[in-house]
Amino acid sequence: MRRRSSFTRSSPISGGKFTAGNKRKTALRCLKAAGKEWRDMLRRDYLVRMIEDMTEILGKVFALKQEKKTVEARTELDELYKRQFRLNSQLLGTLAAKDIVQMFRTGGEIEADKLQSLARLLEEEGDLLISSGERDEGISRWMKSLHLYLTSALSGADRSLWDWENKIAELRPLLKEYRLPAETGVLVFRYEEQEGRFDQAENVLFRLLEDGEISKDEGLAFYQRLLQLPPERLEAGGLPPDEVREGLAELESRF
Repeated sequence: MRRRSSFTRSSPISGGKFTAGNKRKTALRCLKAAGKEWRDMLRRDYLVRMIEDMTEILGKVFALKQEKKTVEARTELDELYKRQFRLNSQLLGTLAAKDIVQMFRTGGEIEADKLQSLARLLEEEGDLLISSGERDEGISRWMKSLHLYLTSALSGADRSLWDWENKIAELRPLLKEYRLPAETGVLVFRYEEQEGRFDQAENVLFRLLEDGEISKDEGLAFYQRLLQLPPERLEAGGLPPDEVREGLAELESRF
């Protein structure tokens, strides 16, 4: 009778090979995890340095603004744009908000914390422009800032970095008399839903539908998502289940 090879049985040798393979896989997983931790640490370190730099310059800008030295304040901001983002005020003034967002997309993901940092500078520049009498340019900067804050919020940005929740809440009333670009309006709708303010999201949705700035399918998807939530969560969001169904019926009949 032919003798079976010892390598086909659960022998110490075969078991050793299996264990070695597992060890290699485990080591690779550990290396990947360590690499991610290292990248996260470097990213956090970079962000801390950037925030420190920005905070220092924004303090100078504030002091210059108090002294009515608007030109000097804008120069400080422009240098900060160049140093931290390799951009300048003139270029940011000509680019659409959605195009600025694309510049902060890496490997299919948005660098949300860098983007909200740029939003903070655009917000400050808007203040300076308006205080110096350039209202249209200032409003344009504020609109871009709002768009970037919203995109950051929807892309997992750190809330504590620049307090984007309050920044969004401050900018929206300042822009209420102006028509937001369609892309920004859609972001407002998605943001309100993300934050659990379903009644506000619905109000924005219908305005967008009336202006033809969002598809009916996206509205239907919104109501379908809501119908999957517990009644108590809908109540907390200002849109109880019966009102969700009413809204869905209105959407289907009107659009």
